[in-house]
Amino acid sequence: MTSPGKINDLGLVRRLRDDEDEALQKPLEWGLIRRLFTFTAPIKGKVWTLAVLTLIRSAQLPALGWVMSLIIKGPITGRDFAGIALGVAGYGLLALSTDGLFHFRQRYALEIGETVVNGLRADIFAQTLRQPMSFFHRMKIGRIIGRVTSDVEAVRTGIQDVLFVSIIQFGSMIFSAAVMLWTDWVLFLVVLAMAPVLWLLNRHFRVKLSHYSRASQESFSRVTATLAESVRGIRVTQGFVRQETNAGLFRQLLSDHARYNIAQARTSAILTPLLELNSQFFVASLLMFGGWRVFNGDMTMGDLITFFLLANQFFAPISIIGNQYNQALIAMAGAERVFRLIDVRPEWEDDPAATDLPDPRGNIGAATIPPRSDQTGGVIRAPDLAGARIEFRSVTFGYNPDKPVLHDINFTVEPGQMVALVGHTGSGKSSIINLVAKFYLAARGEVRIDGREIRTLTSHSLHRQTGMVQQQNLLFTGTVLENIRLAKPDATEAEVRAAARQLDCLDLLETLPQGFATEVGERGAGLSLGQRQLVCFTRAMIADPRIVILDEATSSIDALTEARLQKALVELLRGRTSFVVAHRLSTIRHADLVLVLDQGRIIERGTHAGLLAQAGPYAALHRLFVQMHEPA
Repeated sequence: MTSPGKINDLGLVRRLRDDEDEALQKPLEWGLIRRLFTFTAPIKGKVWTLAVLTLIRSAQLPALGWVMSLIIKGPITGRDFAGIALGVAGYGLLALSTDGLFHFRQRYALEIGETVVNGLRADIFAQTLRQPMSFFHRMKIGRIIGRVTSDVEAVRTGIQDVLFVSIIQFGSMIFSAAVMLWTDWVLFLVVLAMAPVLWLLNRHFRVKLSHYSRASQESFSRVTATLAESVRGIRVTQGFVRQETNAGLFRQLLSDHARYNIAQARTSAILTPLLELNSQFFVASLLMFGGWRVFNGDMTMGDLITFFLLANQFFAPISIIGNQYNQALIAMAGAERVFRLIDVRPEWEDDPAATDLPDPRGNIGAATIPPRSDQTGGVIRAPDLAGARIEFRSVTFGYNPDKPVLHDINFTVEPGQMVALVGHTGSGKSSIINLVAKFYLAARGEVRIDGREIRTLTSHSLHRQTGMVQQQNLLFTGTVLENIRLAKPDATEAEVRAAARQLDCLDLLETLPQGFATEVGERGAGLSLGQRQLVCFTRAMIADPRIVILDEATSSIDALTEARLQKALVELLRGRTSFVVAHRLSTIRHADLVLVLDQGRIIERGTHAGLLAQAGPYAALHRLFVQMHEPA
């Protein structure tokens, strides 16, 4: 009997296998190839040069065999030593030019491949950054990484190797065929008679290789996604002793990937020997029919030698093209997946008619409240009393349109007021914050900022005037100073220190190993949770926002540090419209408006003292908070 845990694990594997199922196989698409070459516009001249070099080289390779046959038929047969010397010299010059062209062909192909790869990766990155938050709930980070790495590298191989090598091989076949046709058209018909056999072989195996190559790419994407997810969640994995279970799931995904790769290799291993066997069969047919024509005096021995030398140039590319075709299928699968990501239209974008949110401080702030300097010369700008007015009018919202998480939300926040959002997990607190920050749009109703519906405002201008500190803030690789400057790239170190001093955390940041020059590590791993929060508070402070959002921002800070930050929070929030989600009541006791939410509805509203006096749901939460977090 299978245990419930085993059933869940198998279900997870099944979802990982099926989450990117492809319904249509498209081995080669000229539309995709043309689109890939649009990325070569900056080096269009080199593309055309490479096209010419490729065509010349495709003729040079069989030309070497032709010149060799001419030397054998002429000077060698006629014992003309001077002619032999001239022929060898000509052959040597042709060989040198062939190698010289190979250098430039390979060099330009590499440059073109690199240009296309850089363009694709830049487009993927830009398109990903354009997506709304809902996109990242659906798309696993491993899939995006897979597009940028394995899929784009497959495209690189297809462009700089497969495409131009295949053109040269086909060109060699065509040139050789032309010379053989001119030499003896009857014997050449023997070669053409075998063409349908080659076509049927390629037709049969093309579908199989296409299927397996695409399945291999998809399975590798699932492997990458699972690996990235496991690394990010290593604390949970080890904390719940899931190492063996997760390793088993990962081995099953690897087994799927290996199975597709082996099937692909087996199919290719059948196709390539069959192509070589046909080549040898062609040679045997030429020996038989060519010898018969020489015996009957229909062609000379020299012509037969020419035919055999060029026949080798005609048959040799067949196996090469067979191998290249397999790589082309992988490149096409990669290109299709990359363009599918690039072509994903955001669920919503700013209205083309949207305009910037005006910042009144740009006109009156500096004149009304002049800045002051600290003792070190850093500028501390006093908060301008120009917070935004925010209104929710009958707002209904859901991450899934069929399952609303907010129902008919109505409230108004005047400029400079502080709003506290209180409620159990899943009550809708974070959803309100997401709507204020325009990370999502309401399904029904209006969110208005300074009297304007949020859809009429550009996201860029709104985010420029919004500062956010979350429970788990991400720090980017770099120093503490660089991470604080993300909010204001042109800020001087003195201004950063002034902002930290204003938050009363300058000494805490200076005690880091290298002070503000301390490297934070990947995702801030080099700092403690509390230190990361201090960096994020300073980053919000130096941004000088009109709207401040604190989403359980002090949850990672110890009680002593939080006590020091309380005064700093008053300074940060003064004059600014703020939304605060906190599980420590010390942060929200002085809120101008407390909204108590339950299952996406506002069930109580008022001030901290007023709600306590009502002895309703907020008072019950207050008692619970006091018992859990407040000292006796």
